[in-house]
Amino acid sequence: MKSLRTYLDKIKPQFQKGGKFEKLHSTFEAFETFLFVPDKSTSRGSHIRDSIDMKRTMSVVVIAMIPALLFGIWNAGHQHFLSLGEAAAFWDKVLFGAVKIVPIIVVSYITGLAIEFIFAQIRGHEVNEGFLVSGMLIPLVMPPDVPLWMVAVATAFAVVIGKEVFGGTGMNILNPALTARAFLFFAYPAQMSGDKVWIAEKADAFSGATPLAEAAAGVGSGAVHFSHSLSDMFLGFIPGSIGETSTLAILIGAVILAFTGVGSLRIMVSVALGGLFMGGLLNVFAVNAFMEVPFYYHLVMGGFAFGAVFMATDPVTASQTAKGKIIYGFLIGVMAVLIRVLNPAYPEGMMLAILLLNVFAPLIDHYVVEGNIKRRLKRLPKPVKA
Repeated sequence: MKSLRTYLDKIKPQFQKGGKFEKLHSTFEAFETFLFVPDKSTSRGSHIRDSIDMKRTMSVVVIAMIPALLFGIWNAGHQHFLSLGEAAAFWDKVLFGAVKIVPIIVVSYITGLAIEFIFAQIRGHEVNEGFLVSGMLIPLVMPPDVPLWMVAVATAFAVVIGKEVFGGTGMNILNPALTARAFLFFAYPAQMSGDKVWIAEKADAFSGATPLAEAAAGVGSGAVHFSHSLSDMFLGFIPGSIGETSTLAILIGAVILAFTGVGSLRIMVSVALGGLFMGGLLNVFAVNAFMEVPFYYHLVMGGFAFGAVFMATDPVTASQTAKGKIIYGFLIGVMAVLIRVLNPAYPEGMMLAILLLNVFAPLIDHYVVEGNIKRRLKRLPKPVKA
């Protein structure tokens, strides 16, 4: 690392003002600060000295997603061979899954980072760090059989329309990864819904239906019949998006985020409580088979757990106040289950619930702040009349 630092210091003047490659300063700075902690320090005004910066924060989130990613790679291979009725070794499943999923990740990062670098160069700004996380989140919310060109188009849409038009990282009002998922769902519904998309190269005779799809189908048939047990849903041995199937792997990531303080535990717990509350309420007033599904099943079906841990906790688009985070998270859980159950045409309601609450997060914070101001004003002693 010392030799790398020496080499970077040697070529650094060429990328600074007056240097041969000064127009590529943003690009050089992005790579340098990714590899080493910046040597810049504030010179005036109040400030807090800390050892972690935005890139390190984003790196922690990426590390927290690794368990879900690794399981998703294995599960993609597992579901493929299961659909064919063939027995396969562990590494055969991993290899098949890697061949399918790694290109999706590569396309996501290449497309997104290229756009980030272009905008940084045009604006003369530093390269935003936010896409370190978004570049991994986008593949994890995609089906394993999604065409690569769709990943590129969705990523470009998410970065340009979902983030850069608002000013870049820290200014966007919608989660970029969910923006990409929503774009694909509404633009190319055939490739983002139905049974065939969740298992890569599956046998035609194999169902491939996710537990959410089976629950939604129960509305018409009058009864819900799950092909997988609750334990299978929790462990992740089910069809689904790449990173959303294993609640256990997601919980490992949740522990990492909560322990490091990068992710809000208030939001995670509030989302779960909101989902349990609405699921239980629908159980009480059940009028169809989906409403009769045990309330705790909602926590392990679809993208509920993944959304609660990695999407709802996005520090840019989530509520910022302590009480606001609780309200924000609780409403996400409530809306996710409500959309799932009352809209059988779109049983996965987590995406829409988070995007909806992203929009209302500033209003929630405004309500909390105004409430605090009113309470403090009431504590002031009333003026004594002369």
